[in-house]
Amino acid sequence: MNLNLSNKVIIVTGGAKGIGEGIVRVLANEGAIPVIVGRNEVDNIKLVNEIIDLGQKCEQVVAELSLPIDCKKAIEEINQKFGRIDGVVNNAGVNDSVGLENGNYERFMESLHKNLVHYYLIIQHALPALKASKGSIVNIGSKTAETGQGGTSAYAAANGGRNALTREWAVELLKYGIRVNSLIVAECYTPLYEKWVQTLPNPSETLEKINSKIPLGNRMTTAEEIANMVVFLLSDKSSHTTGQLIHVDGGYVHLDRALL
Repeated sequence: MNLNLSNKVIIVTGGAKGIGEGIVRVLANEGAIPVIVGRNEVDNIKLVNEIIDLGQKCEQVVAELSLPIDCKKAIEEINQKFGRIDGVVNNAGVNDSVGLENGNYERFMESLHKNLVHYYLIIQHALPALKASKGSIVNIGSKTAETGQGGTSAYAAANGGRNALTREWAVELLKYGIRVNSLIVAECYTPLYEKWVQTLPNPSETLEKINSKIPLGNRMTTAEEIANMVVFLLSDKSSHTTGQLIHVDGGYVHLDRALL
C-alpha cells in the first residue's frame, strides 16, 4: 500500500533504537524523511548512515529530551533545515522503576521529565508547523497505565498522562485538521527489554513465562509490527482516525487469560 508519505518530514523521538528504530526504518521504506531526535549522537548517526546506505532518507538531531531547552532547540533546528514538519512520533522514554515504596519526590519528577513532559514540549514547539501541514501525531504509550505493573509508579503515571494528552489534543486540534492517536505497547522485545531480562535470576525461564501469557502466538510483538501501525496512523490512509488508543499487543491487555 502506498501511504503517500514520500518526502514527508516525520520526527521520531528516541528513534535510534528499539521501537523508535523500527518506526524510523518503516518510514524510510515508505519514502518519508524520518528525523531521529535523541541524546546519543553515535547511535543516531549509525542508524542514519545505515538508512542512507539503502538509498533512503534519514536525518538526526541530538537532544536530551528531559531538558526543556533541548526540546525547543531540536524543533528549531528541524524547522530551520526543512521548513516543515508533517508528523511527530513521541516515543522516547524508559521504565525506570520509580515506585511508591522505593521512590521519592526528586526521582518521581525526574521520571516525569524523562517520560511525559517532553511529549508536551515537543508538540507545543512543533505545533505551528503541524498546523501548516495538517500533520499527524502519534504518542507511544504502555500497558502500565491500564494494567499496572508494580514498582513503577512514575512510569505508569507518565503513561496515564500520555493517554490523557492523546485524547485532549485530539479535541483541541480538531479545528486544525491535526489527528492525534496513541499506540499502546505491551510486550515488545527491545534492547532495553533484553537488558532488564538479563538482570533477573532466571532470564530464559522468565522470558518463556511472559511469552506464554501473550494470546496470539505466545510471542512478543516485534518493533516492526508496532511501526507498521504507527506509520499507518501517520498517513492519510487513516484520515478519519483520531483520539484512539490502539493496542498492538497480540491481545495481551484485553483478551481473557482463561483462554491460555
